[in-house]
Amino acid sequence: MTSKMISKMKSSIYSALVYVILFTGICNGFYLPGSYMHTYSTGEKIFAKVNSLTSIETELPFSYYSLPYCKPPGGIKKSAENLGELLMGDQIDNSPYRFRMNINESIYLCTTSPLNEQEVKLLKQRTRDLYQVNMILDNLPAMRFAMQNGVKIQWTGFPVGYTPPQGGADYIINHLKFRVLVHEYEGSGVEIIGTGEEGMGVISEAEKKTASGFEIVGFEVVPCSVKHDPTAYSKLKMYDTISTINCPGDLEKSQIIREQERVSFTYEVEFVKSDIRWPSRWDAYLKMEGARVHWFSILNSLMVIFFLAGIVFVIFLRTVRRDLTRYEELDKEAQAQMNEELSGWKLVVGDVFREPNCSKLLCVMVGDGVQITGMAIVTIVFAALGFMSPASRGMLLTGMILLYLFLGIAAGYVAVRLWRTIKGTSEGWRSLSWSAACFFPGIVFVILTTLNFILWGSRSTGAIPISLYFELLALWFCISVPLTLLGGFLGTRAETIQYPVRTNQIPREIPARKYPSWLLVLGAGTLPFGTLFIELFFILSSIWLGRFYYVFGFLLVVLLLLVIVCAEVSVVLTYMHLCVEDWRWWWKAFFASGSVALYVFLYSINYLVFDLRSLSGPVSAVLYLGYSSLMAIAIMLSTGTIGFLMSFYFVHYLFSSVKID
Repeated sequence: MTSKMISKMKSSIYSALVYVILFTGICNGFYLPGSYMHTYSTGEKIFAKVNSLTSIETELPFSYYSLPYCKPPGGIKKSAENLGELLMGDQIDNSPYRFRMNINESIYLCTTSPLNEQEVKLLKQRTRDLYQVNMILDNLPAMRFAMQNGVKIQWTGFPVGYTPPQGGADYIINHLKFRVLVHEYEGSGVEIIGTGEEGMGVISEAEKKTASGFEIVGFEVVPCSVKHDPTAYSKLKMYDTISTINCPGDLEKSQIIREQERVSFTYEVEFVKSDIRWPSRWDAYLKMEGARVHWFSILNSLMVIFFLAGIVFVIFLRTVRRDLTRYEELDKEAQAQMNEELSGWKLVVGDVFREPNCSKLLCVMVGDGVQITGMAIVTIVFAALGFMSPASRGMLLTGMILLYLFLGIAAGYVAVRLWRTIKGTSEGWRSLSWSAACFFPGIVFVILTTLNFILWGSRSTGAIPISLYFELLALWFCISVPLTLLGGFLGTRAETIQYPVRTNQIPREIPARKYPSWLLVLGAGTLPFGTLFIELFFILSSIWLGRFYYVFGFLLVVLLLLVIVCAEVSVVLTYMHLCVEDWRWWWKAFFASGSVALYVFLYSINYLVFDLRSLSGPVSAVLYLGYSSLMAIAIMLSTGTIGFLMSFYFVHYLFSSVKID
């Protein structure tokens, strides 16, 4: 019977392999760009979209149409946005900027009515706060190039206006020179899979013929300020053709921002054939500045941290093994005599599993830490595999939120199982599960609500709409809370973790120490921080300076390294505390690795002071510190949980290896 089953399994495996090989043969190649490839025929109309105005000085996004720009003929229409886009403050609207494939032209858009005092004040404020217009064509952001200290730097978007170095008047950007890179597509036998706004889909062989045409592979812009003669354009209508305009080098020929001025908006389009293919069109945006420094810094950190952690761990293992070997080789009389003479972790055998202070809070924090860690690992793995394309705006944040909601089951399970281990009973598991479901989300809700009132007061598009608030609350209480309760119920049914030794009724006195043990715990966070701080710089630059971050392979390596170092540091600190007869290791094991969050927050303040020097105003600083504190709390729960669980396993293993009468 067994041989028949084995042969049956073998045949089914072979069949599966054959199907995979056949399927691979049919599919010539796959691509996951974040949205469908769209081809355009010559003369086909394409309309650009506009996102929120953003600034690295204020970090407060505003609507594009909050300024006196030309509006589309059919009115302003908002694009459908996902959860992540709404939370990031994106507001994507249609625009009047029209392109016709492969037709180079100079176009007149509109002339504003005379600027009033409020409009002038707003334009000057947005100009001096370095606000950028973020335009999108075929899902590609507009890119511009600028020379800074002799180095060519690329930026996404273009400024609202500019102020000359000598100060004085402000000038508005009212003429745009677009350069659209196109590649001719003729259906090359490549299967295209879309994973973005339009959903999943594959271009079939039958559709390839109809898909032939031109695909947009680049979108560049040169912004200019040009003083037009309003009377010369008074008879023109939107999209009328005008003569080519050269960007003036003289300020007298630029459009000044002042009251009663009428601003005319124009643009030029040039289509350029390119060898860039559709799968490579995002490469220009994803180039990290200082890539070589990034590589060497990361590799250097990896080598140093592996070296230090390896040495500490090897010495530690040898020490523990020697102690255990010496202890177990002695007979019972010698062990009794040794116990009287020796000091160290053997003497706390009756107290090491004594219930810690605030045990319920510890269980809740460990449960939430498991939830956050699971969310981070799964998200970064998927991003490293290329499933979180930058073309799918907000997809990364949306994926993180959904993963967090569904991992509530893990939070409830771990929290309740740890509670049963500490208490020896399941009593109170419902209350604990509710606490686990509400602890970290509750902190996030309080901080976000506070920041949201600030954003509402500033009339920023970064403010979360009240309808989205109710949606988030519905997701929280309809998905996360029930799943956490389900996880808690499963935790009550799981096998109880038995302590290897009995706990004495009377607690053992802890010897006095020359220095507080918490100093050692806080100092331990420097080693995990050493693995993280270089990548943290790039992540903070991505969030606050508007740069693309897409080196998730590096981030995955750093995350795995961080997990290893947190586990090692926490175990070493726990062993050191037990060696000085300090049996209160539970919270210290948690904060030995969790203290890295303190250094992350301090580094965030350092980044604010020295790298975000342009950030202006108390509102921007409060927003920055609010979001930084959220990040630090999440890191504390995650790293603290990793260290605690490893220390718990180590202590359990250590004392189960010793023969106790």
